[in-house]
Amino acid sequence: MDSAGQDINLNSPNKGLLSDSMTEVPVDAAVAAQTPAVEGLTEAEEEELRAELTKVEEEIVTLRQVLAAKERHCGELRRKLGLSALEGLRQNLSKSWHDVQVSNAYKKTQETLSQAGQKTSAALSTMGSAISRKLGDMRNSATFKSLEDRVGTIKTCSSFASHGASAGTPSSPRLPPPSRAAAPCGRMPERL
Repeated sequence: MDSAGQDINLNSPNKGLLSDSMTEVPVDAAVAAQTPAVEGLTEAEEEELRAELTKVEEEIVTLRQVLAAKERHCGELRRKLGLSALEGLRQNLSKSWHDVQVSNAYKKTQETLSQAGQKTSAALSTMGSAISRKLGDMRNSATFKSLEDRVGTIKTCSSFASHGASAGTPSSPRLPPPSRAAAPCGRMPERL
């Protein structure tokens, strides 16, 4: 039987069956005589093989019909039990995920990622501590203190300049006079 005449839709209840428009045509003896035989086979052996081929093809058709009937019966049972295709898919996915989780490859990957995460966390913690320590050292250095003093002087001078005209008004707070140790406001601090 030619497979072109079979319904190959796997969800079809007619899978494996010939469609109505196609019918099985037996091989004509004249056509068979025209077909060259495989070398080394006698006519009797060739005829025996063709008969066996026909028998196997008929068994395939029968098995497809039986399978289609079993699938219909299975669908009816599922409907009666209230099981949907979605429920079956959920169960399959759940089982597959469980199988993945218990596999050696998954366990090794999980272990490796866990170790990498711990090492990364430790490295970032160490790096953060080192940066924090360096910033603390830098803040306590003479250069930083000198820069801090000069920025304070600039801030004080700019505050006096912007509030100088309104120093006596009630809406603006009164700023204390600049200290004698601060650099004069007309002069920019020296470069470091």
